This record gives sequence, C-alpha cells and structure tokens, in this order.
Amino acid sequence: MLKTYNIKMPHAVYGGENAIDNITAILKDKQVKRVAMFTDKGIEACGLFSLSEEAVKAAGADYYVLDDLPAEPDYTAVQNLVDQFKASGADMIVACGGGSVMDAAKLASVLVTDEYGVKELLDEPGRARKCVPIILIPTTAGTGAEVTPNSIVAVPEKELKVGIVNENMIADYVILDARMIKNLPRKIAAATGVDALAHCIECYTSNKANPFSDIYALEGLDLILNNIMDACNDPEAMEAKNKMQIAAYYGGLAITASGTTAVHALSYPLGGKYHIAHGVSNAILLAPVMRFNEPVCREKFAAAYDRCVHTERTCTTTAEKSAYMLAWIEKIVKDLDIPTSLKEFGVPAEDLEGLVEAGMQVTRLLVNNMREVTADDARALYQEIM
Repeated sequence: MLKTYNIKMPHAVYGGENAIDNITAILKDKQVKRVAMFTDKGIEACGLFSLSEEAVKAAGADYYVLDDLPAEPDYTAVQNLVDQFKASGADMIVACGGGSVMDAAKLASVLVTDEYGVKELLDEPGRARKCVPIILIPTTAGTGAEVTPNSIVAVPEKELKVGIVNENMIADYVILDARMIKNLPRKIAAATGVDALAHCIECYTSNKANPFSDIYALEGLDLILNNIMDACNDPEAMEAKNKMQIAAYYGGLAITASGTTAVHALSYPLGGKYHIAHGVSNAILLAPVMRFNEPVCREKFAAAYDRCVHTERTCTTTAEKSAYMLAWIEKIVKDLDIPTSLKEFGVPAEDLEGLVEAGMQVTRLLVNNMREVTADDARALYQEIM
C-alpha cells in the first residue's frame, strides 16, 4: 500500500432523478455561448442524445454536434474529431456517450492549442493543459471515463491501446442519470458492467492501493457484485441501474487514486489488434488473472468477501473466502454470457508470441500487479484463453 497518496475529482457531480437537467443551469451560470456536443451515431439512433440536447437548448446556447467517431477509435480518428472541434469555436464541451466518446472529448478539452496533437500526447502526456471546460454524461455503467484523467486510444502501428494520462483531462462536471442506461442492450450493459467490476477489484488489489482508493474500490465492488445481474437482465430495475452507474463512477475514482493491473495491461493488445470491445477483453482475462494473483491477494479477497456478501456467510477461513470471491466473479461473467475465449474472435494460435510481446509493453499497469507478471506468466495467461 502506498505511503503517500492523493485523489483528484471533478469540480461537481450531479446524480439522481433527472440529473441531466442540471446542464441547463451550468451553461447559464457559466454564460456559455456555444457548445460542442460529442456523441456517436449509436447514441443518437437510440434517442439518448436528445435528453442532453434539450438541456443545452434550454440554456439558450448555440451548439455543434460531433458524432463521427468509430468504435474503439485509433488516435488518428480522435485527432480528426478534435480538428472539427477546434473549428467549431465552442467555449464548452458536453459529451454524451460511452468511454470512447468521453475520452475523445477529454482530449479535445486540452487540444485547442496547435502546439501539440493526440500523437504528441502519446509520448508526452504531461504537455496537456485544460483549454475548455467539459461536462461528461456516461451512457454506460462501466468505463468510469467520466471521472478519470485517462484517455485510451488505439495505436495501429503498435497493435496496442495506449492510455494518455493527465489530470488536466479530469471533467469539470459529471452527470449520472440512470435514464441514460435504462434501455442499454444487455450485451453492452454486461461488458461495460464487468469492466467496472475489473476496475474495482484491480484497484483494490493494486500495488498502488491506498486508503483513498480502497474506499471507492470496495464500495464499488459491493454495489456491482450485488446489482449487476438485475441491472443487465431487467430493463425496469432502475434502482440497480442507478447503483451500477454510481459504482462505475467509484471505479473511475479508484483508478485516479490507485490504478488497474494485469487484467487491463494484457487486454490492451486484444483491443488494439483484434478490436475486441474493451469490456469484453477485460472480462475474458478477469478470472484467469485474479486466479493467478490469488496467492498474494488472498487476504484482500477475504476482506472483500466480508464486505460484499450480504446473505448467509458460510465461509470461515481466509482461503475459503478468497475462493468464494473468485467463483462469484467467474459466475457473473458466465451468467452474463460474455465470451471467455479468444476462439470466438478468430485469434489464431500463432499470434500468441505477438500478444505476449505487446502485453509486456504495458509496464504502466503491469508494475501495479501485486504478483510479478513475467513473459512466461503472460504467455500462460493468454494460452488459457485461446
């Protein structure tokens, strides 16, 4: 556990019923004249964008819609969107979408300058400076991108996803409105929900874990484990969906104070090379990596059992509690019908060494893993899911 630690948060977070209506008051208070609204065509097609759009209209501000962003975008696609944003002349960003949309918007908020672009931030993320204030509205309960200082982009030439990290990208305002995830397709709700689960359990068992991160990681883990099934399976389970949205936010806060570990590190090549959705790639690796870590994380898994199990507790020893938690996580992934093998994505066996090489490059996250991950360990973990 870290001896010194800190946590940085958005200026303000609005949650609960009709939380999205707060956009109007924010824009009026800041006397915003022109808004750049980041979203994607999928969000627009299912009608979710209209809620934030109406709130902007009610403030009397002009707005410009930026929705030309592919799924799992690479840095050139993000730069194209940033260039459109720079031409819009907006003095506020409102982003309504999943992780990719919010990450692109965060990058735009620090890229009004012509001194550097997304490519330059891949090598020197510290150059980023906040230029335009930003409101983030997540449409999934998973990525936690609304609160983190991170932006994840694919780098095709490396066949890898890379995280650009700079506290200047922390949102000014966050809106958590459960209406945004009410009709989320089960497949997406499941993958993003397990992503949030990974954030919480990884940050809790990270070498960088500390009292600040543990507060949010444990509470998020408790909320997710006990609500994810209802939130994914029942469109009307609004209480469970609200708790999942809060838990995803907590997972993001845990990332800002701690950091994810080998699950995310080894998943980045899966998204970068095969374009497997981020939540799915994490879900595939979650149980194998947690089993690998169990010998050094047993005490923490047992403490999580004591916190998260609200039914009759039948486990008494540390080993039993730890095993229970791992089985619970594995069962959630299975019951949500998330793939657990790369075979479903046509990943050939001969790509194994390339995956190992790419995964071992993600030292930013591998150093957080409580159990050291060698190239042989990474190879064994990848083999387990191939």
